[in-house]
Amino acid sequence: MDAVLIPAKKGLFKDDIFEIADSLLLDKDDLVQKGYGWMLKSLCTKYEDEVYQYVLSKWDTMPRTALRYAIEKMPKPMKQGAMKREKKK
Repeated sequence: MDAVLIPAKKGLFKDDIFEIADSLLLDKDDLVQKGYGWMLKSLCTKYEDEVYQYVLSKWDTMPRTALRYAIEKMPKPMKQGAMKREKKK
């Protein structure tokens, strides 16, 4: 996983990271959810707004574990927005 996390902190592989997160989005394994959530969190270093928008766009389907990891380093208002967002009907 370090092969992706370290470059992600530098803003590299952004599109690949979103693609990987999409492919793992519905995985039921807790460790997988933590892994791609952490990957998104690392990408926040350079692309905080894009990761935030990604999380909001996947809110209905993203497991809570992945979501919480992805938003961990975001400013408090962004965290609250991601956690309190209403489900679409």
